[in-house]
Amino acid sequence: MPSEQYKSPSRTERDPLGEFPVPADAYYGIQTARAVENFPISGLRAPADLILATVLIKKAAAQANAGLKRLDARIADAIAAASDEIASGALRDQFVVDVYQAGAGTSHNMNTNEVLANRAGELLGALRGEYRVVHPNDHVNMGQSTNDVFPTATRLALLMMHGALAESTRALATAFARKAEAFRGVLKVGRTHLQDAVPITLGQEFGGYAACLDRSADELDHAAVGLQELNLGSTAVGTGLNAGDDYTAAAIHNLSSYTRLALKPAANRFRVTQSMGDVVTYSGAMRRLAVEAGKIASDLRLLSMGPRAGIAEITLPAVQPGSSIMPGKVNPSIPEMVNQVCYQVHGCDVTISAAAEAGQLELNVMMPVIAWNALHMSRILREAMNALRTRCVNGIEADADRCRELLDRSTATATALSPYIGYAATAEIAKESVKTGTPIRDIVLERGLMDQQKLDRVLSAENMTRPGIAGADKP
Repeated sequence: MPSEQYKSPSRTERDPLGEFPVPADAYYGIQTARAVENFPISGLRAPADLILATVLIKKAAAQANAGLKRLDARIADAIAAASDEIASGALRDQFVVDVYQAGAGTSHNMNTNEVLANRAGELLGALRGEYRVVHPNDHVNMGQSTNDVFPTATRLALLMMHGALAESTRALATAFARKAEAFRGVLKVGRTHLQDAVPITLGQEFGGYAACLDRSADELDHAAVGLQELNLGSTAVGTGLNAGDDYTAAAIHNLSSYTRLALKPAANRFRVTQSMGDVVTYSGAMRRLAVEAGKIASDLRLLSMGPRAGIAEITLPAVQPGSSIMPGKVNPSIPEMVNQVCYQVHGCDVTISAAAEAGQLELNVMMPVIAWNALHMSRILREAMNALRTRCVNGIEADADRCRELLDRSTATATALSPYIGYAATAEIAKESVKTGTPIRDIVLERGLMDQQKLDRVLSAENMTRPGIAGADKP
């Protein structure tokens, strides 16, 4: 029985299962109404980018069919006009199907078909729910199947979002690179295993962060290329029944024209219909970005910990009070947010991988959950990278005195002695320094192992931050 929401004013529509009420003012129709009834799962709806991609596909298909004289030009124009309205933001409240729906995305596809049919029919003088002028299946879905529309929409949406994600990642890398230049003279102790290690500059540390992010952006670009192959025109199983190569070429050409993306027909339509592997690859590239960004965010939290009882080598911008009980406390709020986003991305990637493997024979019916997670990943990563750059990295300041203080207290500088006096002797000196608190320099001089002038060159922290044997470049 229909739920309470359909006991308000309604119209009755009919499909192969019989009659069903639809809200009288709705632009969607009976199949969408059934999906709303069947899937009251999460309250999550189709992402805006997926809606945009789907209506662009419908416009491209209508214009391709009109060009091939399969669809009346007036109907094609009305479908295109309705698509343009939705692409501009109209009628988004009419996309009401839950993210967790029947397999393959049939409900999402029919939601789109019905909204476009009713709006296009309205533009041609018909009433909502009267499909004599524009029919959801016969006209809006002409030459298509959910099985080629939904994977094409997923790929197209990810590609339309890709530029902003890659740009936000490279902008963050640039912000770290600027800080690397600003901090290039700030000497500090390096750390491995969370223990003191040989000297490094803060600039070198931040330069590494910039390079990690740049490489992640490169991986995103590389993975995006695989998404450019579309199976639009493959229809149900990849054969292209009721479509044809002329239609496929025209529809994909139209999509390329609308989006300015380098789209092309799939080299093997069966592969792209059967497999979501290209989305898995792109998800993997987003996961890599999350791994790199998450590690960097954690490092910023460690380096800024304090301000009196921690490392405190850098200061992060204060963006909000950090405690409801401790006045004056400021937390690394932006890196903490980034960490949480990255953990969510890992979870999305696991879901995508499992769902992609669950495809069977000619189709992967788990596409709706794959699409939602992939698009969610892209969106939250993009916004997290932007926030990390503008609300945190751009305002980071170095405490050079604190960096030097911790460096001078470290015994790891003894490492530079190993090429001259050997590993064992160096280890013994470091051990004595830790035990007695005597500086490394004083122990070496007391034991007569090296004259002061040479020792100054060998134990120069600046020399230790460059390749080669410290002190060996001069007599």
